[in-house]
Order: sequence, then C-alpha cells, then structure tokens
Amino acid sequence: MKPLSALKIGEKGIIKEFKSDELLIKLMEMGCVPGEIIKVEQIAPLGDPISIAVAGYSLSLRLNEAATIMIEPITQEKKLPS
Repeated sequence: MKPLSALKIGEKGIIKEFKSDELLIKLMEMGCVPGEIIKVEQIAPLGDPISIAVAGYSLSLRLNEAATIMIEPITQEKKLPS
C-alpha cells in the first residue's frame, strides 16, 4: 500500500484505509470510501492540489489530504497479441 499522493497522472488505485481520523468523515462524504477505485487526473504545476476521479466525479485534494488515503495501486496488464 502507498498514499494516494504518491501516484502520478493517469495511475489508479483502490482505496484501502485512511491514516487520519480527522479527515475520515469528510473524505467519505466526498465518495472516498474503502474499495472505491480512484484515478489521478491532474496535478497542479507546483504539485498541490491534485485532481482525482472517484465515485463518478472529479475531486480536488491537497497533498496533505491525499497523503492520508492509503491505496493499493492497480497495475495495467499488457494485452497479449492474438
């Protein structure tokens, strides 16, 4: 597992847990719930904030908020030639 803040643009992951109880309710109300697939869409030029796709919509998070979301990265499998 690694924090959401470590992903690059286009990378995906599955939310596993949260490191901060203070942000837990806020993040869950915004659709960041365990088991949900999350994708990094954009990163601001200076690196903060980031835009993610979660639960069917785009959400902007500060890096310190993204660092509290622990995810299991999804690796894209290469398709074999047929």
